[in-house]
Amino acid sequence: MNKFGFQTDKSNISFESHLVNLGKDIEILLVNLRDFVLSLGDNVIEEVRPHRIVYAKSLTFRYFLDIYPRNNDLIIEIRKNRKEPAKEYVVSNIQEIQSIKTEIKEAYKAI
Repeated sequence: MNKFGFQTDKSNISFESHLVNLGKDIEILLVNLRDFVLSLGDNVIEEVRPHRIVYAKSLTFRYFLDIYPRNNDLIIEIRKNRKEPAKEYVVSNIQEIQSIKTEIKEAYKAI
């Protein structure tokens, strides 16, 4: 577990390790998005992987959100169910994040 109490994978990748190579604006976006996603419910599970951060609901690990941090933007994939392909967004500012928060919340509820 990392200092926030979240489970990390076997290679000890932490959420903070994703922040290291990001521009300051993207770092702030990622931290704000993380806070929003974790506030959706007590059953949100964060799994930090080497190239992405995955958010799921429940121990059956039905994921609803993937975030791929890059230097100047975030690639965000939102999955509402297993039958439909994930919707992909590339965001680089707070307005773009705000415009998809409702969709993230709906995906969390639906999955």
